[in-house]
Amino acid sequence: MSCRFPTAFIVGTFASALLTTSALASPPVSSQSGQTDVQPAAKTAAPQPVVSKPVAIRAADNRTKTSPSPTRAAPIAGILDGSNGETLTIHGHHAADGTGAKYMNKTVYLGPLGNRDTLDTPYSVMGVTHDVIVNQQIRNLNDLAQYLPSVQLEVRGDPNTSRPQSRGFEADVISNSRLDGLNVVSTTPYPAEWVDNLQVLNGLAGAMYGPQNPAGVFEYTLKRPTDRRTERLSVGVDSVGTPTVNGDISGRLGNNGWFGYRLNMLHADGTAYTQGSSIRREMVSGDFDIHLDDKTVIEIDASHYTYDQRGTAPGFGILATGVGGDKLPEAPDLGKRLAPQWSGYNMETNTFLAKIKHQINENWSFTLGGLYQDAARQSFGVADTLCDGGKTCGGKTGSDGWYSSKATATTTADDFRVGSNMAYFNGRVYTGPIRHDLVIGTNGYMMGNYNPVAAVTPAQNLGVMNMYGASPNGGTQPYYRGRYKSSSVTSQSFIIGDTLKINEHWSIMGTLAWSWINQEGALNAASPLMKRFSKSAAFSPTTSIMYKPTENQTIYFTYGRSVEAGPVTPNSASYTNTNIALPIAHSEEYEVGYKLRFLKKMQFNVAGFRITSPYAMYVAAANPSQGCAAETNCQTYQYGGTQRNYGVEAQISGEVLPNLSVLAGMTWLDAELVHAASSTLNKKEIVGAAPLQASILLDYRLPTSLGSFASGWAFNAGVHYMGNRAANVTNTLHTGSYTTLELGTRYAFHVAKFPWVARFGVSNVTNERYWASVYTGAPSGTSGAASSLYAGLPRVYHFTLSAEF
Repeated sequence: MSCRFPTAFIVGTFASALLTTSALASPPVSSQSGQTDVQPAAKTAAPQPVVSKPVAIRAADNRTKTSPSPTRAAPIAGILDGSNGETLTIHGHHAADGTGAKYMNKTVYLGPLGNRDTLDTPYSVMGVTHDVIVNQQIRNLNDLAQYLPSVQLEVRGDPNTSRPQSRGFEADVISNSRLDGLNVVSTTPYPAEWVDNLQVLNGLAGAMYGPQNPAGVFEYTLKRPTDRRTERLSVGVDSVGTPTVNGDISGRLGNNGWFGYRLNMLHADGTAYTQGSSIRREMVSGDFDIHLDDKTVIEIDASHYTYDQRGTAPGFGILATGVGGDKLPEAPDLGKRLAPQWSGYNMETNTFLAKIKHQINENWSFTLGGLYQDAARQSFGVADTLCDGGKTCGGKTGSDGWYSSKATATTTADDFRVGSNMAYFNGRVYTGPIRHDLVIGTNGYMMGNYNPVAAVTPAQNLGVMNMYGASPNGGTQPYYRGRYKSSSVTSQSFIIGDTLKINEHWSIMGTLAWSWINQEGALNAASPLMKRFSKSAAFSPTTSIMYKPTENQTIYFTYGRSVEAGPVTPNSASYTNTNIALPIAHSEEYEVGYKLRFLKKMQFNVAGFRITSPYAMYVAAANPSQGCAAETNCQTYQYGGTQRNYGVEAQISGEVLPNLSVLAGMTWLDAELVHAASSTLNKKEIVGAAPLQASILLDYRLPTSLGSFASGWAFNAGVHYMGNRAANVTNTLHTGSYTTLELGTRYAFHVAKFPWVARFGVSNVTNERYWASVYTGAPSGTSGAASSLYAGLPRVYHFTLSAEF
């Protein structure tokens, strides 16, 4: 009998709870202050046409909501907020998209716990709002990371296919990334035009989301149908010349707007950030809301995205033997092409999502959802390796910018297929004066990886070149053939939680998860999938205590433990345990934080944390003759130490002055490997984890007192700082620190009462040359002999003209 948790048990348990616990619902009782317990951020049961409501309230989760009845308690998970918060209706006119520069989120989404006020959330949650995306002319989701001080990206082949990390821990391919609460692939490109906002829960979240790396949760929120009918057209151009057209149509049909629709289309095709390169982006998506009645809504979403690029920057590998010097080379200027014009990627991502949300009564609701995604890619890039001063490069050194280049038909995974699910039942009951916000549910995913069978094109040596010299043009595009299923991962978790509001000052929150994990893999196309690892009922608890001295501030302490799937060693004759998964790892976190909201327009949060997680590495085999085909350099892949990260992070967001918005943050981090099996690696810095990271974005709108023409102008400026990061596991090489500047302006005006906005911006104004990403070349989160480097983008220009009808 399989040790995986039977699906029937989860479904049966959830259905039984749904039918029986609704009887527990009881009317709210008076709090100790003698007043009915009402949250000011209550949501309405169903959206109404904006025609009858000239003023709308902005919602942080991409939905416009109308003002709640003052005597009605809020739905527990806020499931029927119902529309979109991009524009405001003001006396028959509406402001252009993004011009309000609303950079503060008052509400965050916590998966099974639903939507919660940030002051009632005992976690560090940082976000990038819709208005930031629009005003900064963001084109891909990875560009959002620069505004979050605890987030970094590992660029793997292209900035659009980066793997995110938070607080110095690397995210998994799927377990740390979510779209509307459902698992999606993190290493496939997504257009920024597709989503409304990004929020990142820093730290451990396994008790809410199941097994995952301690890199937090990256939650992307889809754009949803708006209450007000909107036809938006945007045209623009980027960099050397990438014309872009984006059409976004939204509204509601039927009696009381029971059917909501949003159609979003994108086309961009032209030269990327360097001459001789090219980029093509095409997206079409449809998002629909079907209100069966005033308490039930079905959400259906489907999208297709194509991303093709050629001739853009390659990565540079660092050998264990170094770079033939005591420092890394200065990063190259990516304004000059560094890869052959044929090298690049073809990527297609298809995503389908559906949810049903039902409010049983004033105190109980449930949400069911599922997602399917197919992320396919063709990779035909080059492999560049910095010279180490040895014979392979004729004595040349990587520290002077010399590297050897090869073109190989890679047979790594070229297709990821994911199915993810959620089922949550939320309720509110009272035991005397204590209020309980309850959740019982399940979430999980299944992912299959597919690899090419074999290379068709032989490996090509393109020669030894210098990254500051002439652009490479040799070689031909490599090809591979066939496809086979190389691995699969199944993860499902059962979750229960309770938030106890003892009085207006004190609350306690606890969430527990039991997870079932199964990993399978194949050595090659000729071998079947075989079990690598399986675990039943792996336990992840989290508990928090919150104290609110006043209504607008919160002090909290959170402790959590979380399981994560063990990494898998690659196929190689040099390992004693090739192609198997290590046992699950247990991460642990302590976090204390403080949150303050002042003037109703500003929010400040600061958190201190300590997180530990087992660290996998290669250790010399004790008995090479057993299980290792190549006895030379024979190694065993195992947990050989602990990654210990502690630090402090802070963020401030909102309106400093009536016309000045800010989004700023800073993180200090100490990330080390401790208790290492190898003494040479003990107490070394973790590769790629910056000890200091900071950013600030300011947006200033000229006041209306200057007249109608002048008041249409706005200006923005952003500064981003990244500290000096270790570039290899022995810490003999470092990237150096860097600072980049971005400047922009926009002008909002009306034509025949319709709003128009012209935006112009420049990123990396000073054309700073820097290493944007560095990570170990071993499997996820592990210590390997080599590292990889990617340079940052050069100065890039953006222009967009948008009109709404």
